[in-house]
Amino acid sequence: MNPLVEFFVAPLQHAFFVRALLAAISAAAACATVGTFLVLRGMTFLGDALAHAVLPGVALGYLLHRGSRTAVFWWALGTAILTSLGIGAVSKRGRLKEDTAIGIVFVGMFALGIGLISTVRGYAVDLVHFLFGNVLAVSPFDLYLVMGLSAGVVLVVCALYKELALATFDPLFARTLRLPVEFMRHLLLVLAAVTVVTALRVVGVALALAMLVVPPATGLLWGRRLPGVLAWAGGSAALSGFLGLYLSYYAGMAPGAAVVLVATGFFLLSLLR
Repeated sequence: MNPLVEFFVAPLQHAFFVRALLAAISAAAACATVGTFLVLRGMTFLGDALAHAVLPGVALGYLLHRGSRTAVFWWALGTAILTSLGIGAVSKRGRLKEDTAIGIVFVGMFALGIGLISTVRGYAVDLVHFLFGNVLAVSPFDLYLVMGLSAGVVLVVCALYKELALATFDPLFARTLRLPVEFMRHLLLVLAAVTVVTALRVVGVALALAMLVVPPATGLLWGRRLPGVLAWAGGSAALSGFLGLYLSYYAGMAPGAAVVLVATGFFLLSLLR
């Protein structure tokens, strides 16, 4: 067999690798899609805030369900959605800038998460998987969950592409057309929450922000219009997930770190073109 063909085929003989590969590609594509709108709106800090704000949900899921990964996932997702809506409410009611609201909610939820995790002594080692990702341990059910949520996020963005684009680039004009600008803003926050929790399964809390920012930044270097930016961002993210898993397999590197390193490499190469 050709050495190059064997290089790509050999890992596919393991079911856990195939599941990890599909999960990584799916989550990366969703991150690039939502991340592009976050970057264009100057909300890159939101991804980091949401990634850390899910810690209370992770800890509560472990405490209440004796370490069930599925339960922890749903608790993290619920916490992320509530946090995103809380950020929207604080910025509107408090008449604060969005980055200020993000910072306030972020530190409060992060502190709560650390406090709860400090009480979960028996599960401290297992919680590390949620902090740094463990895509190689994705079960068939987890895979369907990640692929379903990722596909749902992308489909929602495609269905409301014109509205999201107009609300992003020209919210004043969007209001004159009677488009629900506030609804679109809150929808983007919820989509970001779903995407971040999906990414946690692949790259963990520490690197979730990278997948929301790096592929869209690469897309902005290549695309001149929004559809092109989205295509380049999604393509580089999916390829990063694909090549990152192979790098992890052959180099013995943490999968999440490998995926992000490949994505960063694509960005640096794009700067040199």
